[in-house]
Amino acid sequence: MFKRNPPSSSTAPAPVERVTSVLGAGINWTGKLSGKGGVRIEGIFEGEIGISGLVVVGETGKVTCENVRANTVIVAGAVNGGITAEKLEIRSTGRVWGNVRVSAFSTEEGAFLRGQVTMEDELDLGLSDTGEIKSSPPENTEDRSE
Repeated sequence: MFKRNPPSSSTAPAPVERVTSVLGAGINWTGKLSGKGGVRIEGIFEGEIGISGLVVVGETGKVTCENVRANTVIVAGAVNGGITAEKLEIRSTGRVWGNVRVSAFSTEEGAFLRGQVTMEDELDLGLSDTGEIKSSPPENTEDRSE
């Protein structure tokens, strides 16, 4: 009757993803973005992106990247390259030219995507525990020779 109930074994709520770094409008950056946290890109970025967390490409943002890898990607600007993410959202002003691999996918009316969408139950983002980019995850092994 007065016995204490054992703590329930429910999972902890997912951490709230938020932007912790900003690449502002008017900034051109070439290189590699990796780590944990959230980044908002309003300028021009060329290179590699592998973030354990959130990547937001703002309306003025332009990203050229072979494959953007992050837990959540929100595109309101332009991405030229593939995207591998647990969750991808393309806003009405967003433009993506590349193939995407996702677990969850949403778009607003007016969004643009030229490429294939592959939805998977579980996804290997190719990131280490510290957010560092590991070797590329296995790609489609389809024979493309003629």
